Amino acid sequence: MSGILDLLQGPMGKMLIDGAGKQLGMGGEKAGSAIQAAMPLILGAMKNNASSPEGAAGLLKALGNDSHGGGILDNLGSILGGGGIDDDVMQDGAGILGHVFGGKEENVAQAVSKSSGVDLGQAMNILKVAAPFIMGYLGKEKRAQGISDQNGIGDLLGGMLGGGQKESQSMINQLLDADGDGSIIDDVAGMLLSSGGKKKGALGSLLGGLFGRK
Repeated sequence: MSGILDLLQGPMGKMLIDGAGKQLGMGGEKAGSAIQAAMPLILGAMKNNASSPEGAAGLLKALGNDSHGGGILDNLGSILGGGGIDDDVMQDGAGILGHVFGGKEENVAQAVSKSSGVDLGQAMNILKVAAPFIMGYLGKEKRAQGISDQNGIGDLLGGMLGGGQKESQSMINQLLDADGDGSIIDDVAGMLLSSGGKKKGALGSLLGGLFGRK
C-alpha cells in the first residue's frame, strides 16, 4: 500500500500539483505545499469517522458510488489541463468536505492557508480538489482489494497515512486528538496555525508520520 507521499511524488501526484497550481493561480510550489497540508487532514478525518461502524458504513457506501470509482485519476489531464477545473469536481469536493469535517471546513482551510502560504480562498479550493482525488483513489483500492467492512477501510486509510504499525498509529491518534475531546479537526488545525507555517517539533513529526516518512 502506497502512502500519500508516495502518490504525490509519482506522476499522478505531479500532475495533480502542477495542474492545481496552474488552474488555481498559485504555482506548483505553493500548490504542492498546500496539498501536502490538506491531504493528511482529509485522510485523518476520514479515518476518525471510519472508527465507528456507522461512519465506516457511510464511507464504504460513498466509495461504492460510480463517481468515486477512480475515474478521476484516469482523467486528471483533462480535468486539470484545460481552462478551469470542472464545476462538478469542485461541487463534489465541497460535499465531501462538508461530510468529513462536519461544517469545520473553513477552520481547516485557515490551517492549510497558514501552513502553506496560500490565501484562504486558494486553500479552500485546494481542499475541494484534493477531496475527490482521495475518494477516487480510495474507491479504486476498495474495488481492487474487495474491501467491504470497517476493518478493511480502516486498514486502507491507515496505510495511506503511513500508520501501518500500532506505535505509529497511536502517536498519530494522540496528535490528532491532543486534548482528548474526540475532535481531530480543532487539534490539527490548531497545531498548524500555532506553527506559524513552520513544520517543526510535534507538527513536523505529525506531517512526517502522516506522509509515511521515516
